[in-house]
Amino acid sequence: MAAKALFEKLAGTWQGTCRTWFRPEELADESEIAGEFVPVLGGRFLRHTYDSTLQDKPRHGEEMIAFNAITNTFETAWVDDFHMNYAIMFSQGKATEHGFSVRGGYDVSEDQPRWGWRTEFALLDEDSLQITAYNIFPDGKEYKAIETLYRRVRE
Repeated sequence: MAAKALFEKLAGTWQGTCRTWFRPEELADESEIAGEFVPVLGGRFLRHTYDSTLQDKPRHGEEMIAFNAITNTFETAWVDDFHMNYAIMFSQGKATEHGFSVRGGYDVSEDQPRWGWRTEFALLDEDSLQITAYNIFPDGKEYKAIETLYRRVRE
């Protein structure tokens, strides 16, 4: 699916469930989430904002999504007030059968190697979106960190 068509299909209001893992296979939280995808600059970019909770505390986030037609890659810039509350995570990646997958990295501390973060966006059907993020240890092992299952809100 072309990026422009995907962005058009993602545009709108979504609600669902967000599950979070801090350790492999140990679910730490499951909360309701509300999100919105808004076209920016005539649909060249897509802005995703969301509101949820994490362990009963409010959580808000935002990411800008682009398709770089020169490199044929998707690019994201992500911030929120829990996971990325101190920096902007930049990620890049390729199209997949139902969306795209991007990879970035983040700092754990000054004296530790960067960890990786891979996020998969999969439009399962017109009204179902799954966003799954994986933590990647410095040794390359990865585990599921966040899974958001969105359903489109029809007005």
